[in-house]
Amino acid sequence: MRGRLVEPAAESRPVARAVLRPARLPRWALVALLVGALSFGTGVGLVVGLTSRVQWGLIAGVVFVTATFWLTYRIEGRRRAVDRLAALLVWACFAVAVLPLAALVWETVSRGVPGVSWYFLTHSMNGVLSWQSGGGVYHALLGTVQQVLLASALAIPIGLMTAVYLVEYGPGRLSRAITFFVDVMTGIPSIVAGLFVLSLWIMTLGFGYSGFAGAMALAVLMLPIVVRSTEEMLKLVPDELREASLALGVPKWRTIVKVVLPTALGGITTGVMLALARIAGETAPLILLVFGNAMINGNPFEGAQSSLPLYVYEQWGAGTESSYDRAWAAALVLIAFVMVLNLAARAVARWKAPRTDR
Repeated sequence: MRGRLVEPAAESRPVARAVLRPARLPRWALVALLVGALSFGTGVGLVVGLTSRVQWGLIAGVVFVTATFWLTYRIEGRRRAVDRLAALLVWACFAVAVLPLAALVWETVSRGVPGVSWYFLTHSMNGVLSWQSGGGVYHALLGTVQQVLLASALAIPIGLMTAVYLVEYGPGRLSRAITFFVDVMTGIPSIVAGLFVLSLWIMTLGFGYSGFAGAMALAVLMLPIVVRSTEEMLKLVPDELREASLALGVPKWRTIVKVVLPTALGGITTGVMLALARIAGETAPLILLVFGNAMINGNPFEGAQSSLPLYVYEQWGAGTESSYDRAWAAALVLIAFVMVLNLAARAVARWKAPRTDR
């Protein structure tokens, strides 16, 4: 009849619900596939005689991805299968990137922890031969701290002012030239920076090997990172803040100092800390300029010094069991030093980040 609603047939209702709820793999399916793939890879490795666990893992990974794609395609359809395959490939790339780092950290920690002690951190290598046990890393740790601080004192002010000029004072020929040279300096190998300081500071001007010479080479490597990171952070500052300050009659230099730089301080600090972590592990320029010293030298402007990367290089090159232990322990100290810098950068960035709860 006209105007009456016709009830659908009872037998058609389950069909409609089935269409609205397509088939899905159970939650335990991926776990079961992963366990089966690991078992298959282990079995193949044992039967074939593969000694490397990495090969077992590769076989298991290929089997897991293939089986997951096929099973998803059969049950959920092509679109879901392709989506899951892309997600698995992303996770696989992540694992490939993380596993070498995890293996490096594990190897360094397992070999370095037995050699790290209070004695090791508070004594130098003065009077200790390469094949003898004992000795410490204090002179190298002191040299690294002084050289990194001097490099920061040289590179950070110049890098900040360069970035401020590039962002705040508009484009031009000079800005384009500075940007070009900063890009070139970003790709300069560290040994080239060391050769530059060696030829200018030591061979031409006649100064001797010192921690300050090494700090100048580190500053050359640090400068483009500071400029680039600061430039990008300053570009993120809204123009409205600058315009509001200028509209109140505040001079431009004061707007930069009081408004722009404090707003971008968190990101600038993070970039500076990352640059410090980058130069803390450099060895090549220090071999040419610092020259190495087994004794404690607290004056970075006179006489040869040591540093943690150079100490690791020297101890490993000695080729004895005791020197190997000292090299692993010093490598662990260097990793801890860089980790402290990165954690400090994250803490400052979070502390200075703009609040979003207002």
